[in-house]
Amino acid sequence: MASFRKRNGLWEYRISFKDNSGKYKVKSKGGFKTKKEAEISARKKEEDIETTNTIKEMTIANYLTDWYQVYIKNKRKPNTEKTYWLSIKNHIIPGIGHLKVRELKPLEYQKFVDSIMENGLSSESAKRVHTPVRLAFQQAVINGDLEMNPAAYVKIEKKKVKKLKYLNPEYIEDLLNYIYKRSYDQGIFFECLFESGMRKGECSALELDDINWNDSTLRVNATYDYQATKNEPKLSEVKTEKSNRTILMRESFMNKLRAYTKHKIQKRSLVGKLYNQQQNFVFGRDDGTAFPKATLFNTFSSALEFIDHVHLPIHSTRHTHAVMMLEAGVSMKDLQERLGHSSMQVTADIYSHVTQKMENRAIKLFDSYMNEK
Repeated sequence: MASFRKRNGLWEYRISFKDNSGKYKVKSKGGFKTKKEAEISARKKEEDIETTNTIKEMTIANYLTDWYQVYIKNKRKPNTEKTYWLSIKNHIIPGIGHLKVRELKPLEYQKFVDSIMENGLSSESAKRVHTPVRLAFQQAVINGDLEMNPAAYVKIEKKKVKKLKYLNPEYIEDLLNYIYKRSYDQGIFFECLFESGMRKGECSALELDDINWNDSTLRVNATYDYQATKNEPKLSEVKTEKSNRTILMRESFMNKLRAYTKHKIQKRSLVGKLYNQQQNFVFGRDDGTAFPKATLFNTFSSALEFIDHVHLPIHSTRHTHAVMMLEAGVSMKDLQERLGHSSMQVTADIYSHVTQKMENRAIKLFDSYMNEK
């Protein structure tokens, strides 16, 4: 509400209000000959402020956060509160939080839901993300702040469950032996994939500075762009913010990697000016450039054929690593961080069949234990 005062024979108004970010602001104007003129001008300014300071002008991030604080926090069961907030924090804010409420149309929201499913979320997980959005905008409709709910009619199709493609661990040794004999450089590259769970682009982008010998870790902060043309940068940002990570490696592999990098540095001095000077890749060809995608594909395909195994994509090395980690007892949260997934739900959705296998094994052990008592 406006307040008025007379200064130096002229009237002025001051309007205090809270903006869409929750901060208090003050608008003032003076120079009016009469109080009536100041009141008319103040009313017009208040109307302008109300028009621009509605829910429609708030960002989705701010509106969903306010909605959660007012309607959910301490008013729902703890698990519901937690699920809603994790959905808002991990998916909604990073995905559409920057948009203003008025900018979110049904088509844009449908694209957002489709995108989170394309990035690995199951239909059930996508529904969990969708629920707080639908409820928050429905509340805005009830309160008279919106005419329609842009999230009311989204379609979440049930995803066809793809069979996870991975290599049975008992075949890894024979497969790597074949690749090492074919090319030691490629052999240690593929061994790193199996040992770390990295994507092939992440492994190709590793540079010597990314190795921490003291901690036995590899730092992932870039990915190699196999589609880049000759004049385009070969390195790009990793898939998600969570993909920036540090991976702890087994000491046995780090010892092998140390010997390999020493040999590679010696080889670099022999190649001289012909060596790639732009990057200092850990893995690659004799001239310091990364392995072409076709080279890696052909080597992996030949190795699978040699061990008489059905065709698998190179990405299966990542799944193989994950399965081995889970079966070794690593928690889903730790695996998520190691693989660089955007959320633990993504990891759980991808490897749900593995956890089911572990649960079946656990209940058999428990049953055996109880029967022996």
